[in-house]
Amino acid sequence: MFSLLSLGFLIGITHAFEADHLAALAALVSGKTDRRVIIRHGFLWGAGHALVLALVGGIVLGTGHVVSPQASFGLELTVGATLVLLGGHVLFRLHRERAHFHRHQHENGTSHFHLHSHRNQSETHDRTRHIHRHPDKSARRTLLVGMMHGAAGSAALVLVAASTINSPFTGLLYISLFGLGSILGMIVMSLVIAQPLAWSAKIMTRANTGLQAIVGFITIGIGISMFWENTLALLG
Repeated sequence: MFSLLSLGFLIGITHAFEADHLAALAALVSGKTDRRVIIRHGFLWGAGHALVLALVGGIVLGTGHVVSPQASFGLELTVGATLVLLGGHVLFRLHRERAHFHRHQHENGTSHFHLHSHRNQSETHDRTRHIHRHPDKSARRTLLVGMMHGAAGSAALVLVAASTINSPFTGLLYISLFGLGSILGMIVMSLVIAQPLAWSAKIMTRANTGLQAIVGFITIGIGISMFWENTLALLG
């Protein structure tokens, strides 16, 4: 049993590295260069994912009701549509805002590189005046996207747990460890994503803009693929 639970934890870690998860997180943190902020988004995505897995898994294992294939396909289709929207938002933001990266200083004396927009600004930009706060307001969106991915992936996971584990409590523990592994995997993934974003921001604005555009296009591509495949599955 210990081996089975350990396997659930390890599978949860590798589960975080699936293409749609990587695309969603990359799109959500696009434009951010602070490693701590990016890692926080990775944790929130994984936490939302694990929360819904535990909730749906507990209900299914406790009641014996199984999520229908149609519902599972519908949730996956929703995830695909969300990826298209996330990728499109990245490209739209790059087009809409005259953004660049440069070093500025905060009130506490901390100096770092920061994405700064000059949309609708006609006067000459003074690069020396950047003492301000910029709270991260997108954390809630990251949590919600993680929860949506958790709902989409819960059906297959619960079926595996129910078919191999007799005890509902053990099954829920398996799902919880899977969720914990996915949180750890998303944190690791966020570290991997943070490095090129931070590096390109320090080198030049065009490099970072190009990297964000690539993230946007790839996210849209993966979303369209998921949407198309699950639409065909529902119609078939």
